[in-house]
Amino acid sequence: MSDLRDAAMRSKAWPFEEARRVLQRYEKAPPEKGHVLFQTGYGPSGLPHIGTFGEVARTTMVRRAFEVLSDIPTRLICFSDDMDGFRKVPGNVPMQEQLREDLNLPLTRVRDPFGCHDGFAQHNNAMLKAFLDGFGFDYEFASATDYYTSGRFDETLLVALERFEKIQEIMLPTLGPERRETYSCFLPVSPKTGHVLQVPTLERNVAKGTIVYREPDGEKVEIPVTGGHVKMQWKPDWALRWAALGVDYEMSGKDLIDSVTQSSKICRALGKAPPVSLSYELFNDENGQKISKSKGNGLSMEDWLRYAAPESLSYFMYLKPKTAKRLYFDVIPKAVDEYHQQLRAYPAQDAKARLDNPVYHVHGADVPASDMVVPFSMLLNLASAASAHDKATMWGFIARYAPEASPETHPGLDAAAGYAVQYYEDFVRPAKTFRAPDARERAALEDLAAQLSAWDGPADPEALQSAVFAVGKAHGFEPLRDWFTAIYEVLLGASQGPRFGGFIALYGVSETVALIEKALAGEVV
Repeated sequence: MSDLRDAAMRSKAWPFEEARRVLQRYEKAPPEKGHVLFQTGYGPSGLPHIGTFGEVARTTMVRRAFEVLSDIPTRLICFSDDMDGFRKVPGNVPMQEQLREDLNLPLTRVRDPFGCHDGFAQHNNAMLKAFLDGFGFDYEFASATDYYTSGRFDETLLVALERFEKIQEIMLPTLGPERRETYSCFLPVSPKTGHVLQVPTLERNVAKGTIVYREPDGEKVEIPVTGGHVKMQWKPDWALRWAALGVDYEMSGKDLIDSVTQSSKICRALGKAPPVSLSYELFNDENGQKISKSKGNGLSMEDWLRYAAPESLSYFMYLKPKTAKRLYFDVIPKAVDEYHQQLRAYPAQDAKARLDNPVYHVHGADVPASDMVVPFSMLLNLASAASAHDKATMWGFIARYAPEASPETHPGLDAAAGYAVQYYEDFVRPAKTFRAPDARERAALEDLAAQLSAWDGPADPEALQSAVFAVGKAHGFEPLRDWFTAIYEVLLGASQGPRFGGFIALYGVSETVALIEKALAGEVV
């Protein structure tokens, strides 16, 4: 076993812990299908969103980890449940009245309200593929409609028909009394209307591979369960997919724990082992409420990418998937700076530490170097102090602080400068609240301005930080945190900020003196 594989077997990083669980499935023999299958699911009744990204990104992390541990080939399928019945018209699409005429049709037969594809699901599937391709994910797209109608599920559907009673026994106790009376794990696709019907199964013929049900108009109809004539209910459908394809790993949100439990039981009833699963915690908005597509609360993909690079979002997705996290605008700067801290640490780390580093799981073995010679939080404070409205203004300060840097040599920093300006304009500037200093704070700021005015050494961040620190101690601030809070609130209009010595070095010593004098004169309040 290579040193890398040995380190991976001992790594406590959660993707390796998950990958070792998958590997245990094949301790005795490799998979008969010749590969290990990872899967993510997508419901094309709406557009892909930040949860879709998170699920594919995290599953890719586990897949990469498995590929370090084992030479067994892997595949990742992104499965679209596009044969599901269209039960509700989304409020954020055009053609509301026309779409109501398509209720209960399979999603692939619902008209495309955007007029550019053969159907609503086809439109959303195309958006999903473009979305995943844009992030460079390595995956195979799979359509439920294609799999049902092409016969890919036929063999397992016939097993489900044979074991119908076992599936019903699993599902019925989980349902309310009314639903229990009419529930069937098979949803016929009506040959009359094309609707996906939720009706009881009246008869089944295992030898013929058919079921009998009653149409809404009262007529009894017999149809095969194969060839796309039926679709299975959600939990049995999930189990069908696992059993038919031999899915080895699939994660899902904490809200689907019961679905995983019931689908796993059904998968075993179909004669197959359910996949290894991870239940991840859901994201909350700024008020601690669960993020919901229908509510539109929290943060969207477009929101994050307006203010930061996608790698920082992947880093955020890596962090403690079993812990609930706030997903709101104020987490972005911290995620960006932590991501770059890990990038800078990576080159000097040994094999085990590298495998435990989140950036390994974001990028795989090809981890890039960070060119962020200025932290993102510092860029935000620079944008605030300089009232910067464009990257050019930012680079006027950055180039003096780091003369070796330029937009051409440091493209990541250049992009971050643009993100910082946008973030400042949208969030920092509207929330800035300056206050006047009290007597002690005024005296300390006057002292700091005097010391900076007399500064004749290089603008070294650590030396400047020590000077700021010494002024606070000399004026009796205890704890010293109060001194730095006063600096941020009086000079920057915020309650917290960067290491102020680094800010002075970036913004400029004389510019900082001018900023202090302006604040003391009451010109910023």
